[in-house]
Amino acid sequence: MNWLLLEPSDISPDGPVVLRGDQARHVRKVLHAAPGQRLRLGIVDGPLGIGEVLGTDPDGTIRLRAEWNPAPPPRPRIDLLLAMPRPKVMRRLWPVLASLGVGRIFIANAWKVERGYFDTPALDPTTIRAGLLEGLRQAGDTLLPEVSIHRRLRPLVEDVLPTLPAYSSRWIAHPDAASTSLASLPSFGRTLLAIGPEGGWIPDEVDLFRRHGFAPLSLGPRILRTDTACAVLLGLLQAAGA
Repeated sequence: MNWLLLEPSDISPDGPVVLRGDQARHVRKVLHAAPGQRLRLGIVDGPLGIGEVLGTDPDGTIRLRAEWNPAPPPRPRIDLLLAMPRPKVMRRLWPVLASLGVGRIFIANAWKVERGYFDTPALDPTTIRAGLLEGLRQAGDTLLPEVSIHRRLRPLVEDVLPTLPAYSSRWIAHPDAASTSLASLPSFGRTLLAIGPEGGWIPDEVDLFRRHGFAPLSLGPRILRTDTACAVLLGLLQAAGA
């Protein structure tokens, strides 16, 4: 939990921010926050900010003085149309997709999708929201992806997508001989990839790597879980022939 995300209803314009439940417990037991410590905050579908710990009440709640950025983060420019995977995979994917950054997620049917997949609790709005919020807390974002479920693929492609703002490019992932392949990029030869903890490398560690020939590699400003970063970076390097 790199960021603490609050619901708009949790924010009082006239008083301090009050953390309760799991987030307050995380601040007390994991961050060991003391008065004066500054924490990273966000409002769901709103701005990011910084909260200064004022104190802990006897009931375990945490009081913060918050300063908010003037505007929310920009909405990610990539949307995803995803054929419904196995339910247990879908449940795992919600936080991954939110942490990587997508604007819209269209969950679609396809010929090889089992009909019963759409009846899974993994598509319950409560489950979806909880998974997406987990990913946003990881990445340091506040904007929930817009999720829609489509049991028929053709109406989605022919009727729904044309009503949306125009895309500059559209791609379908498909193992066809005519497909554009990342493997066409120049090979990097044998490669050593250093992936740090979810909180990131400290400056001294970065300097150490730089002095020993490591060049920085980034997927952008979003903070990913270790398993997500490994999967994405290793996949990209493998596809590029590293």
